[in-house]
Amino acid sequence: MSDRPQTTRNKIMCIMNTDNAQIMFLDTPGIHKPQHKLGEYMVKAAESALKEVDAVLFVVDANEKKGAGDAFIMAKLSIINTPVILVVNKIDKLSNKEQLFAIIESYSNVCNFKAVVPISALQDKEFNPLIEEILKYLPEGPEYFPEDMITDQPERVIVGELIREKILKLTRDEVPHSIAVEIEEMKTRDNDSLYIRATIFVERESQKGIVIGAKGALLKLIGQQARKDIEVLLGNKTYLDLWVKVKPDWRNKDQLLRQFGYEDKG
Repeated sequence: MSDRPQTTRNKIMCIMNTDNAQIMFLDTPGIHKPQHKLGEYMVKAAESALKEVDAVLFVVDANEKKGAGDAFIMAKLSIINTPVILVVNKIDKLSNKEQLFAIIESYSNVCNFKAVVPISALQDKEFNPLIEEILKYLPEGPEYFPEDMITDQPERVIVGELIREKILKLTRDEVPHSIAVEIEEMKTRDNDSLYIRATIFVERESQKGIVIGAKGALLKLIGQQARKDIEVLLGNKTYLDLWVKVKPDWRNKDQLLRQFGYEDKG
């Protein structure tokens, strides 16, 4: 997870089971004007998701003004047949209901939303009003996934994303967007501990120096923080072996995009 824009790169499905329904949420890359081939892939991934879902949640922050990016996204949403629900998050940051009504009106004047649901992701625990609204647009069908399954992502992908998450958190400027993480090896050792070798790819030598840090300090910190999350996820003592390599302009090279899992599957 990261509060930086354009850091979600793939469609990631999470599965929620209620007493009478199974809901599949697709988290997509943000819709934006791409500056490179990776950006083009990300936008295609987001736009393709609009065609395969039963409802779209357009999430905005109550404490941020509507900007050009929001208008760009709403223009895309206004031409699809899929129901769109406006979700206004961070209402705990507002001092009165009049502020909330003004925010809702500013968005509703631009796009015809099927419903509007105010929430506070910080304070809400179950999001019952939002879930009830989503259920209105879901067709009846079978249970597609086992109850204990929470995502469609393989362990290797999740591990790679956990490592990338720490880099997003600990670096700044252009470095976070220039990062790709590839899990080269992942195996269980004789003592049941897990060995993971991962390569962090950057686009320039200067970025490599930043990620490694003085005397390797930042790379060590990335490894320590990622390893803790990996051990919680997988339930194994983990040895995380991190390497940093330079692949110039990898975000514009089709072969490298495919290698790193950013492949347009139509």
